[in-house]
Amino acid sequence: MDRVYGEKYRDLYQNHWWWRARTELIVDKLRRMQRAERRETILDVGCGDALFFDRLAQFGEVEGVEPCAELIDPGNRHRARIHIGPFDESFQPARKYSLILMLDVLEHLDDPVNALRRVSELLEVNGTFVATVPAYMALWTNHDVLNHHMTRYTRHTLHEIVDQTDLRIQEGRYFYYWTCPVKLAVGAIERIFRSEPQPPKIPARWVNELLYQVSRMEQRILTPLSMPFGSSLLIVAKK
Repeated sequence: MDRVYGEKYRDLYQNHWWWRARTELIVDKLRRMQRAERRETILDVGCGDALFFDRLAQFGEVEGVEPCAELIDPGNRHRARIHIGPFDESFQPARKYSLILMLDVLEHLDDPVNALRRVSELLEVNGTFVATVPAYMALWTNHDVLNHHMTRYTRHTLHEIVDQTDLRIQEGRYFYYWTCPVKLAVGAIERIFRSEPQPPKIPARWVNELLYQVSRMEQRILTPLSMPFGSSLLIVAKK
């Protein structure tokens, strides 16, 4: 992640319409999957400064892995449950997990297949894996450059790498449908004017709230229809 972007990430995560709506989508999904009277053991891979821990705590005991130490506040009250280092064989937790999340992580990795194999090794039998990734290379913008993305996925290309592991996808669906034409236009403008990547900003309050409400309405009405496109992709897999 770009250093300046990293410094602004907490504010973006907590306040920007995109991050807020994605958080609610994931929480809604976890609630629907929640097993009665079952407390999950949860691992959030690429957890940053544990920004999702408080919401995940309603589902079980949460730990995280974060390779970028500079993203973590030493005074964070969750610090003891964040393992700083790469998500590979060097990460040796004391237990396996019933739920592992990778929220917009796979697109950063040189070797996503090995990362998913590590997920499988750390999952309990019948454990659940939830991931989100940016979708469609046609929607590539300077935001991908700023985030050091390696690629954007489609349902097919993501299935291809998951199929090389012991994970089996139960559900795969796109979301953020309405942003597709916007991102196509932004990408075209950036290429025409050769603009440099700039960290995202939080829009004016009323715009920010409007876009959040539009995104939440889309999630409630259109996401269950499993539309064939979107600027992001969600998968749920089982070991």
